Amino acid sequence: MTGHPAISEAMWSRIQAELDKVERDNNVRVILAVESGSRAWGFPSLDSDYDVRILYAHPRSTYLSVFPAPEVINHALDAVFDVNGWDLRKAMRLMAGSNPTVMEWLTSPIRYRGGRR
Repeated sequence: MTGHPAISEAMWSRIQAELDKVERDNNVRVILAVESGSRAWGFPSLDSDYDVRILYAHPRSTYLSVFPAPEVINHALDAVFDVNGWDLRKAMRLMAGSNPTVMEWLTSPIRYRGGRR
């Protein structure tokens, strides 16, 4: 069963599988995964894509390392679907500067992971 009526069962399953793949391939934990853009705000067109946006965390040891960890994940899949996001520390820095993108993600009505608003 999907977590939102605007997302088909097949797409919901595909998104969950891709989020699992992002976690495995990047050794991160997806904390929040949301839909961004026209589909999230209820006015998709016939050719609207799925813009999955994530906030993620690395393992604790990564944050304790002297070598910086990647702050961005760009997981482009095809013309219909992509997953992109930021490390939690980067997102917090951006929020401190009143970044509107972070606020959009936090208020998205379509959440694939990360509980309810």
